[in-house]
Amino acid sequence: MDPERIVKPAPPRRLFPLLSWVLIGFYQRATTAIALLFVAGTVLIAISNDRQSSTIDEQPSDEQATINPMGVDSPTAGSLPAATPTDERPTRPVTIAFGGDIHFEGFLAERLADDQPTMLDPIADLMADADLAIANLETAVTDRGQPSDKAFNFRADPKAFEALRRAGIDVVSVANNHGMDYGPVGLQDTLTAAADADFPLVGGGGDADAAYTPWTTAIDGTTIAVIGATQVLDSNLQAQWTATEGQPGLASAKDVDRLVATVAGATVDHDIVIAFLHWGVEGETCPTADQTSLADELIAAGAKIVVGAHAHRVQGGGVKDGAVVHYGLGNFVFYRLDGTGTESGVLTITVIGDQILGYEWTPARLVSGVATKTDDPGEADAWEDRRFCTDLTATIP
Repeated sequence: MDPERIVKPAPPRRLFPLLSWVLIGFYQRATTAIALLFVAGTVLIAISNDRQSSTIDEQPSDEQATINPMGVDSPTAGSLPAATPTDERPTRPVTIAFGGDIHFEGFLAERLADDQPTMLDPIADLMADADLAIANLETAVTDRGQPSDKAFNFRADPKAFEALRRAGIDVVSVANNHGMDYGPVGLQDTLTAAADADFPLVGGGGDADAAYTPWTTAIDGTTIAVIGATQVLDSNLQAQWTATEGQPGLASAKDVDRLVATVAGATVDHDIVIAFLHWGVEGETCPTADQTSLADELIAAGAKIVVGAHAHRVQGGGVKDGAVVHYGLGNFVFYRLDGTGTESGVLTITVIGDQILGYEWTPARLVSGVATKTDDPGEADAWEDRRFCTDLTATIP
């Protein structure tokens, strides 16, 4: 209300004119004061809102500051605490090592049952120097359940987690076409055995939220999130194996929107987001169109590293749009004794904060079923040659 536009009331046509004059003067002054208070209050509120808006723009909201979809009760989390957002600046480069497919079938099961603590020592030689080591656990860890209606069903003793730890592996994905070989009870046993062993895994859980939940950590100021998902599921088992709101199962990479949203959400509080995938076609050394297109979407969502396995062959690796991609890591602990299926290796990526500094492929061969470093220069050349049928480049921009 503008005090200059207040309409003056007509003088009252009654007795006692002096009293009327006093009342009119009081009325005018009171109305003017109220109008001035209204204008002043409006200005103060506008200033307050502007300051509050500036504060919100400068600081993360409560939701942004606490985004971390892993709860401490998640069956994928073991008993390890999830990383929390940190203001600590990275103090040094961090190395992350990746290995391929692991199971403990056949003679490997016998060695594990005999409690041979040194059976995976060759892997420790490959991964011991890495700050973080990740691989694909392609088996159920259970002695219960019924085998699925498929050609191959894999199971392992819970000792597998201790063997993996001794080998220097820190995290495994169970999102693959063998993670539920022995049904929901087998998956539950796997989750329980991992929790009992205090061993983190990703890609499977009691429902979809748990299955897609990243495992997170912080290493000297660099924050990392690891997400597991599978693009490979037998058509007759896909509905039963895919985790949903009310069904235990695996994180499916066939639900591209859900996977992309998970990656994008993890980028809010993490420098490096890793998508560890089960994808490709068995026996092939070149990626499929499904692999390359999924990699594109995950990189666009913020993934800095996209790697995977399943083909039981080493496929090409390199750089795409500033991210490191490796389409096929090959077999890592597997019952192959000869042939192309024994080609293996470790991909080591060096990062600091959200920057990729470099990557290196260390060739290996399965010896008695376990990846063992080889010094044959031809193996490194063969890996470089695998890039020719990919959409990747060799150098980081």
